[in-house]
Amino acid sequence: MSKYVKGLLQNELEKRFAEVGDFVVISSVGLDGINNNILRGKLKAKGIRMSVVKNALMRRAMEGLGKPSAVSLFDSGPCTVVYGGDSVVDVAKELAEWGTKLKALVVRGAFVDGLSLDAQGANELSKMPTRAEMHGRLAATALAPGAKVAGAILSPGSTIAGCLKSLIEKLEKAA
Repeated sequence: MSKYVKGLLQNELEKRFAEVGDFVVISSVGLDGINNNILRGKLKAKGIRMSVVKNALMRRAMEGLGKPSAVSLFDSGPCTVVYGGDSVVDVAKELAEWGTKLKALVVRGAFVDGLSLDAQGANELSKMPTRAEMHGRLAATALAPGAKVAGAILSPGSTIAGCLKSLIEKLEKAA
């Protein structure tokens, strides 16, 4: 491949990954075509994309994009970059699920918030809560003090109402 063609391919990778902040790197050596197509289709339905890259070109593209810590993820062997979805946690969860079904799919690492993670760190991402789960937890935490205050305000009133009700019932029986 000529230097000119390599330069064009590197520029194309830089354009494609300029907007991608976080991604997971996998190895799909040994994955047959049918399972590969099924995997890509299911991931695409969830907004997750896969790109098979040439390591040397991807290393240069990452350096060109100012992501030098990501260079170590593309050291040897065929690499596939998986990105998209709501967050990199969603991508990691999907890949962990598919990794149990397809033994040929191996997570090699991840690039998150400017840091490069090894395979174990990338697998730990799949155990983290997703963005939607975190929003739910945040909302529950924000609403908890208000619920406690409302309970504290309503509690004496309900106690008084219960006492009045039992007093009324007692007086009705006596009458």
